[in-house]
Amino acid sequence: MPRSLSLLLMITAWLIGLSLPAVVRADRPHVLFIMTDDQGPWALGRWEGHTHAITPNLDRLFTQSAVLKNCFTPTPVCSPSRASLATSKYGSELGIHDWLNPNVEPKHGLDPSTVTWYELLQRAGYHTGLIGKWHLGLTDAHHPTATGFNYFMGHRGGGWSPKDPTLEKDGKQTKLSGLTTDILTDHAIEFIRNRPQDKPFLLSLHYRAPHAAWLPVAPEDWAPFEKLDPVPPHPDYPGLDTERVKRVTREYLASVHGVDRNVGRLMKFLEDQKLAENTIVIFTSDHGYNMGHNGIWHKGNGHWILKKDALPEGTKNVPAVQRPNMFDMSIRVPAAIRWPGVTRAGQVVDQTITFLDVFPSVCAMAGVEVPRELGVRGRDFTPLLKGKSIPWDNDLYGEYSTKHQTRTHMRMYRTPKWKLVRDLLNPGRDELYDLANDSDERKNLISSDDAKVKQVIADLSQRIEEQMKRLKDPVLTAQSDSH
Repeated sequence: MPRSLSLLLMITAWLIGLSLPAVVRADRPHVLFIMTDDQGPWALGRWEGHTHAITPNLDRLFTQSAVLKNCFTPTPVCSPSRASLATSKYGSELGIHDWLNPNVEPKHGLDPSTVTWYELLQRAGYHTGLIGKWHLGLTDAHHPTATGFNYFMGHRGGGWSPKDPTLEKDGKQTKLSGLTTDILTDHAIEFIRNRPQDKPFLLSLHYRAPHAAWLPVAPEDWAPFEKLDPVPPHPDYPGLDTERVKRVTREYLASVHGVDRNVGRLMKFLEDQKLAENTIVIFTSDHGYNMGHNGIWHKGNGHWILKKDALPEGTKNVPAVQRPNMFDMSIRVPAAIRWPGVTRAGQVVDQTITFLDVFPSVCAMAGVEVPRELGVRGRDFTPLLKGKSIPWDNDLYGEYSTKHQTRTHMRMYRTPKWKLVRDLLNPGRDELYDLANDSDERKNLISSDDAKVKQVIADLSQRIEEQMKRLKDPVLTAQSDSH
């Protein structure tokens, strides 16, 4: 070949290369992001404390992964938690303060102009899919395909049946037969099998289990718990309805077992298809869960699980049936990342990680740049996954304004030692816990006369106010307008 022609071909190839998206590379890893709904870390067989969970497949995945021991959501309820995960912003910045109630706000959702990490991966050449729960808007304007997903199969809202569900598939509402967790896994496998072979994939698989209703489940998921006599985590809580706690614990753990069984199916499929070595697997839940802890069940909008004669007196904004909270049981989530060639089996990350950190970290794993102008709140924790020692602030700020059933404006500041929760709508409902000596948060020290405790309250209150100002929290604005 003449040298001039060879040079011309090289220049032409270089120019063509410039016109192509530089981010579309064959060496990018696949990403499988699995998220359950309402699963506390204690609902894993490998949990160090009290548990009756049986989760051999999740235990295996966690053993193979880097475990994020202190991973939290900034808001312990579905919609704002998922919004923060997707955008690396707080719910108060997005106008999503509580779970999106279809009967109250059917046209509200995540503004489609808000950039998500799903969208950045999609722009970078990933074939993206969401299977399962969305809960960030019901309208077409808020559809998952409007904010980063090429494919969607599931439910735009937050709730549906654990059996024979009606789900959206190929843009149509379709009645499906079988157990919902099994169905979602079937479609996850189908998505991976039918993916374009010239692109990496991102699959977000959002199970609704173990969210209530927990039953029915498969016989093999119910059998280990049918005769279980579980010990409640706080059996001495005054007025605890022990029998009810035991019954719902059995049902809940059976639902968790169904998730575990299906995660096992999915992991085997990756191995059989020779995909496991080039797929980053991330597992978490949208928030934690209480099951008799501190006398409640549910999450940040907790419900008392006490006998009727033991229910506390309600107030105008806080009915007797509910217990709004920012307990660690509600905000802490199970989290593990298996990143082949990077993370190590048995690795534990002790630093405080939040859902805000997922955005920049997953982008870093995928080799996708995060534009600075997006102003993401989170931090890239991939150096921690690589075993590097870097400066890391382990404080945590959280927020939850309940809108349904209760009315609160809870703002929280947590350090490894202390947690202060202020309810800015309900004076007198503030809480302070000494986490170093009371990890179960059973003794509220807010009324203590101890000078040291009073100083802690003053310091953490100032940090809460500083964060609210930084975020231009609408609650702070409303308070200023009222004075």
